[in-house]
Amino acid sequence: MFDIVTVGHFTVDSIFLPDRQVPFVVLGGSAAYVSFAARRLDARVSVISKVGGDFPEAYRWWLEQEGIDTSGIAKDDAAQTTRFELKYDNLQSERILLLKSKAPTITVDDLPKSLKADAIHLAAVAGEIAYELVEQAKGHADVLSLDPQGLLRNFDETGNVTLKPLTDKRILGLVDIYKSSQSEIEAVTGLSNVASAIEEVHKLGVKTVIVTLGSEGSVVSVGDATYRVPAYKPEKIVDPTGAGDAFIGGFLAEYVYGENYLRCACVGSALASLVAEGIGPTSFGDKTD
Repeated sequence: MFDIVTVGHFTVDSIFLPDRQVPFVVLGGSAAYVSFAARRLDARVSVISKVGGDFPEAYRWWLEQEGIDTSGIAKDDAAQTTRFELKYDNLQSERILLLKSKAPTITVDDLPKSLKADAIHLAAVAGEIAYELVEQAKGHADVLSLDPQGLLRNFDETGNVTLKPLTDKRILGLVDIYKSSQSEIEAVTGLSNVASAIEEVHKLGVKTVIVTLGSEGSVVSVGDATYRVPAYKPEKIVDPTGAGDAFIGGFLAEYVYGENYLRCACVGSALASLVAEGIGPTSFGDKTD
């Protein structure tokens, strides 16, 4: 029994920051950031993921040292781990994302039959989750949460990433909590107005809709209530990668503890600010922070 189980590929990220020619190579993927964030709040955390033979054992050791259950990580020695290059502009507000390799798809067979969680968070980064897996996951959790970013990414022959429409909207009818950026919810709904896009996602069956807006904070919509939660300004921005994932990790940890939506979002905002102060998933502070 876990509080939060995240489903999605771990990645190996090469992060190019302004004024630095050599990248930082770090553990990445939404699964990493969500899990580390939730663990900082003492949640019982597990991950369902697939990696290749090139996945560093030091990363698995790191996850285990943080108290994250890694029994659901399947390693295919004949395959490669999902790898991305992330190149940020001088303001660190925009980035170029390039897919270098991709691990095998996560299938229904990868979900342990005995799996039980308060919340399962679906966090694909490269289309590795299909409707059938989401349908199966729903029977293993009280709450199903979705970040659709990896289902919206289109990869050309060189690995360049662009956004595409959500091809299978049936998934939204299965989930309870939806979280994405403004550009991603526009890709899902075809609507550029945030309020209209949120309403459209509600119409598709989602109870809680969260849109992260970077430095402008986030919008959380639940039934007739809408909360506008400001971003907590970091002391310094070193690397913005994974801030949105840290947000939902904190949100879900508080949510499964029974906290109200506003507190969940405020804790998520605090965690997002902390992760931006370090490289990759290395700076989350502690529960007091």
